[in-house]
Amino acid sequence: MSRSHELFQRACRVIPGGVNSPVRACRSVGCEPLFIVSGKGAYITDADGTTYVDYVQSWGPLLLGHAHSAVTRAVVEAAALGTSFGAPCEAEVVLAEMVLEALPNMEMVRMVNSGTEAAMSALRLARGVTGRAKVIKFDGGYHGHGDAFLAAAGSGVATLSIPGTPGVPDAVVADTLLAPYNDLDALRALFERFGKDIAAVIVEPAAGNMGLILPEPGFLQGLRDLCTQAGSLLIMDEVITGFRASYNGAQGRFGLDPDVTVLGKIIGGGLPVGAYAGKRRYMEQIAPLGGIYQAGTLSGNPLAMAAGIAGLKVLKEADYAGLEKRVEELCADLENIFRAKGIDVTVNRLASMFTIFFRHGAVRNFAEAKASDVERWARFYRHARAAGVNMAPSAFEVSMVSFAHGTEDFNALRRAAETFAG
Repeated sequence: MSRSHELFQRACRVIPGGVNSPVRACRSVGCEPLFIVSGKGAYITDADGTTYVDYVQSWGPLLLGHAHSAVTRAVVEAAALGTSFGAPCEAEVVLAEMVLEALPNMEMVRMVNSGTEAAMSALRLARGVTGRAKVIKFDGGYHGHGDAFLAAAGSGVATLSIPGTPGVPDAVVADTLLAPYNDLDALRALFERFGKDIAAVIVEPAAGNMGLILPEPGFLQGLRDLCTQAGSLLIMDEVITGFRASYNGAQGRFGLDPDVTVLGKIIGGGLPVGAYAGKRRYMEQIAPLGGIYQAGTLSGNPLAMAAGIAGLKVLKEADYAGLEKRVEELCADLENIFRAKGIDVTVNRLASMFTIFFRHGAVRNFAEAKASDVERWARFYRHARAAGVNMAPSAFEVSMVSFAHGTEDFNALRRAAETFAG
C-alpha cells in the first residue's frame, strides 16, 4: 500500500471526498491523488518519495517554481516578526505600489485573501457603483465559487460534470447572463436586451478554466467598447494571467483598459492572497471611504505581502520572452509527436501556459473544449504521471511552466508524449 493511498483513505474519513478542493481528487482521470510533501523549482516529491516534473505549479502562481529562495527567505523573515496583526503594515503599501506600477491603468488596489474573494468583491463594487444587478459571464468561465459565478462554470464544475448549481438559489443566478466566449454577436444581443440593467461583464482575458482559450482578434476590445457604451464596468479576471501573460498581465500584453482587475496568489508568491484593483473613482466608493462594504481580518497579512514583494522583484527582471520561446517549441513538438501517431490534437498556448486538447481543429470556446476527447486526456494523464510528469488532473485546466523548468524537464514531457499509445 502506497503512502499516498493510505493518506487518501484516512482523508476520505474526515474530509469530503478526501480533498479540500474538488479537482484534486483526480476522479475525472481515473486515479487517486498524490499527496505532496515538498516542492523545489520544477519538481514535487510525493509521500512515497517519488519526484515528478510539475506542470501544475500550484495551479499557476508559482511562476518562479516551488520554494524560490527569495520568496521563502522573505516569508521566514516576516514570520519571525509575527504572522498576522489585523492592522496595517508597511509591506502591504509596498506591494500595492508594485501592483499598480505593473498595471498602470489601475489606480487603487484592495488586498483580500483569495481570487474567489476578489471576484466576489469586484462584482459587489460594480453593482454598487452602477446601481444595477445583472452581470455577464462566459460559458466555461470560472471566477471562484461565489454563487453568482457558478452558472455554466468551468474548472472543477466542468471537470466533475456537476449539473447546474446545487445549493445556489435560482434567484441568486437569475441576474447572471451567459454568452459563449469569443462571440461578440451574442454579447451585443444581451446588451440590446438588458443593457440598462447590466452592472458588469467579467471575463478572463485568456480563458483558463475551460482549458486555455485565446481571445479572437477584436474580441476583448469589443467587450471594452460595449461596456463603455452601456455604462457597465469591464471586470478583467487575471487570477491566472496576471504577471504570467506578461509582467504587466494580459491587459498589458493586449493593450486593454479594464475598469476593475481581479488578481490571485501570484501577487503573494503563491501564498493565500488575492486583490482587486480599479479606477480611483470606483475604488474610492469602498468602505471606509464609501458605502460599499468589504472586509477581511487577514487581508494584507505580512507573510503574503512579504512573499509577494520578493516574488515580483524577481519577476520584474525575468526573461519572459525566453521562457515563452521555449514553451512555443515544446507545444509545437507535442503537436507533431501526437499527430505522427495519428492522434488528433490542438495545443493552445500563451506565454508560459498551454493546454493539450485531443481533438481536430481550433478550440475557441467552451463548447469546442468539451468536444475534445477527455477519455484520451485521462489516459495521457495517467501515462505521464507514471513517467514522472505531473499534469493538471483535468482536461479543462491549464498546464503551467515556471522559470525553473529546464531542457530536461521539457524533454520529460516530450518523452511521455512519444511513449503514449493513445
